[in-house]
Amino acid sequence: MTEHAPPPHTFRGGKTIYGASVGVLMLETRFPRVVGDMGNAATWPFPVHYEVVPGASPDRVVRRQAEGLRDDFIAAAQRLVARGADGITTTCGFLALFQDDLAAACGVPVAASSLMQAPWVQAMLPPGQRVGIITISKNSIRDTHLAAAKVPEGTPIVGTDGGREFTTAILDDHPTLDVAASRLDILDAGHALVSGHPDVGAIVLECANMAPHAPALREAFGRPVYSIYSLVTWFQAGLMPRRFDVDLVDTRPSGWG
Repeated sequence: MTEHAPPPHTFRGGKTIYGASVGVLMLETRFPRVVGDMGNAATWPFPVHYEVVPGASPDRVVRRQAEGLRDDFIAAAQRLVARGADGITTTCGFLALFQDDLAAACGVPVAASSLMQAPWVQAMLPPGQRVGIITISKNSIRDTHLAAAKVPEGTPIVGTDGGREFTTAILDDHPTLDVAASRLDILDAGHALVSGHPDVGAIVLECANMAPHAPALREAFGRPVYSIYSLVTWFQAGLMPRRFDVDLVDTRPSGWG
């Protein structure tokens, strides 16, 4: 009897690029993106796709509520999916406004905003504590942003508006960024948040550009800090689960030969 070799492994295609699961929708910017900023590819311990949305300036997305940009973001997200992305995220927490539209149009999971972490964090906190939010612009955030991300009603929010550097440099898209001054702005906002609301037990950073400063906030105020980095690394963990070498472990039930 002739023995046949087992069939070769078969792989499913349909993409152009493989090995990167997360697709990042980028605002069109020129401000520096230091390591830790999600727009700096060196931030991630895994490869990601990037797609710039033309005309999506920080000012237009934040101060002008992303007016007229819905279809542009959808088209850019669809390009990412066609290229090989298995999930979509963005570089601005204010894009929570497009969460449902992007998910409906792309057919893949979407994590549009760091604000989406607020209800999860609230659910983890002990009784008597609540989540607090630091945003790049308290003057611009609306109930529609909070509702789209399902942020719990009454969540305290503090902005970096009126600070030394951060809000102005990012929203006005300056070609230079004083990182030290930006950190002080974010620490000032953290101090205002926890001193004004002592029951805040954890902090969520709305702005994707704040992620490099999360460790400083944690050290200064002793609260857990969640940023776009924590959201996207969690997102990636589901899109491409880590492989463990279970082949070295005997998993057969007792009684098997």
